[in-house]
Amino acid sequence: MRPPRYQLLYGLFRWLFRRTVRGGLRGVWLRGTLPQGGAVLAANHHSWWDAYVLPVLLFGQPQGFGVVMGEARLSEFGFFRELGGVSASRPRLALAALRRGETLLIFPEGELRSPGGLGPLNEGAAWLARKAGVPLVPVAIRVVLRGQEFPEAYLEVGPPLPPETERLSQALQEMLADLDRALRTAPAEEPLPGFRPVLKGRLSTHERMAGWGAALRRLMGVR
Repeated sequence: MRPPRYQLLYGLFRWLFRRTVRGGLRGVWLRGTLPQGGAVLAANHHSWWDAYVLPVLLFGQPQGFGVVMGEARLSEFGFFRELGGVSASRPRLALAALRRGETLLIFPEGELRSPGGLGPLNEGAAWLARKAGVPLVPVAIRVVLRGQEFPEAYLEVGPPLPPETERLSQALQEMLADLDRALRTAPAEEPLPGFRPVLKGRLSTHERMAGWGAALRRLMGVR
C-alpha cells in the first residue's frame, strides 16, 4: 500500500503532466500497443515533450512505471524519486522495479538531442531487459509543427526485440525513418494515416473560429 504522501504527489503530477500536454500540443497519436507489465521502453529523445508525452500515456497502469533519469536531474527534483524516478547510476533499483512488474522508460541516447537521426545508444536499456528477463520495446517519437497552430506528437511502439543494443538501434532508426517519411508525404492538415488519437489537445484558432461562426449562423437563422 502506497503512503498517502505518494498518492497525493502521484495525483498532482498526473494532473499536471496531462494538463501540460493537452495545453501545449494539438494532440497525441499512437501506432502500436504499449506493454502492460514488466518491460523496458526505449525511446529516442529529440524533443522536450518526450518526457511528458510517454508518462501521460503510462499513468494509470496498475503495475506502475518508472523513468530512468540522470543523477543530476534527480538531485535537482528529488521528489521524482518518490514518483518512479530511478537514477541511471543505480541499476539495481531499476532491476527491482522491472522484477516487480513495472514498466521502465529509458532514453538510451542519454541526452536530449536535436531533431534528426538517432544518436549512439548506451548499453543500459538492453542490459536491463536482459538482466530482468523482460521485453525490450522500441518507441519512436516525433513532435512536429505541421499544418496546425500547435505541435502534434506521434508515437510508434514496435514489437519486442532481443535485448541487444545493435538491434535496438536498427529498429529505432527504421521506425524513425518511416515516421519521417510519413510526415513528409501526408497532407499537412490531417493526422498521419495508421495512427489513432489517444489524447486530444488544443484546436487551432481557425478551427475554433469556424465553430463560433457556425453557432452564430444558427443563432441568426442563416444557413
